[in-house]
Amino acid sequence: MTARRVLVAATVATLALGAAGCVSSGGGTAPAAANGTDWSTTTSAGAAGGLDALVTAAKAEGQLNVIALPPDWANYGAIISTFQQKYGITVNSANPEGSSQDEINAVRQLGTQDRAPDVLDLGQSFATGNADLFAPYQVQTWDSIPDGNKDAGGAWVNDYGGFMSIGCNASLVPVCPTTFADLAKPEYAGKVALNGDPTQAAAAFAGVWAAALANGGSLDNIGPGVQFFGNLKKGGNLLTVDPTPATIESGQTPIVLDWDYLNVAQADKVKASFEWKVAVPSDGLFAQYYTQAINKNAPHPAAARLWQEFLYSDEGQNLWLAGKARPVRLTDMTQAGTADPALEAALPPVSGEPKYPTQAQTDAAQRVVAEGWAAATA
Repeated sequence: MTARRVLVAATVATLALGAAGCVSSGGGTAPAAANGTDWSTTTSAGAAGGLDALVTAAKAEGQLNVIALPPDWANYGAIISTFQQKYGITVNSANPEGSSQDEINAVRQLGTQDRAPDVLDLGQSFATGNADLFAPYQVQTWDSIPDGNKDAGGAWVNDYGGFMSIGCNASLVPVCPTTFADLAKPEYAGKVALNGDPTQAAAAFAGVWAAALANGGSLDNIGPGVQFFGNLKKGGNLLTVDPTPATIESGQTPIVLDWDYLNVAQADKVKASFEWKVAVPSDGLFAQYYTQAINKNAPHPAAARLWQEFLYSDEGQNLWLAGKARPVRLTDMTQAGTADPALEAALPPVSGEPKYPTQAQTDAAQRVVAEGWAAATA
């Protein structure tokens, strides 16, 4: 439960957003490599001597600046340490509890300074809305990333994400809910918690939209989701407690709506004490990805590109999978047999086709929630 879940940090966005136009690269301040390659303008490793040349240049730079990467979020602690050990590159992690807006602010304010971020992990709306700040780059596994999950020129690429899910303390709830319809049942009185205020928190906002899809709404009509939670509140089922690991462990929030990778990670934490069951509701299937980008003024442009190569390699994608998140290349890796089957089996099953809003639909939905949530749940 970090600042990354704040709505401004990770607005629910589309997995199938139309690709934006290619942007130009402004380049960083690092000198060209010994072979004359200017990595700040290089759009693929293949265009500059291959991956070995990129590794050599990145090791020569020796550092990578990252920002807003909590070590306990989606396995980033292990991802960073593995990258450091693999390449001997020091990762400087700034403001690990920061938001996407903090990342964009740092890029703009630090400009070409040595401490500017090299790479960014953003809510997708922040990536698409600030593409002029990013350097286009296509990793070696580019073709295995679905077209709807990347900018056509490589300015940004979706990385990992998950589905809205229902977590439940099986020790306190005899029969755990598996659908949004279940949540309205009288046996769940005083038990259902939404992860935050949907006017501020991305996970909560996604929960409202998922509920809308389960109750006759659509990507153009989030209103039924607001009404659904209003009815849960009036019926006594919806708690006004913001769930945290502490409230889950104490039993204060026995049912929690949150991203599946966060609920599954919570299940691992408490398994010695009780079973935390996780279900992805088929009646309101809703998903979100976060997005990677390279700062066009990255002070370590080769290391920035090597970081992307690492993240989108089978090794990097499996590390996100180990963090209970669904990496963007998961379908391709499953078909190729390169996804870790044990890690994949740990994810809750998904049935049906998820719904993906456009940015215009997201903006409109945010306005509806902002205007109606307080009155509906008063």
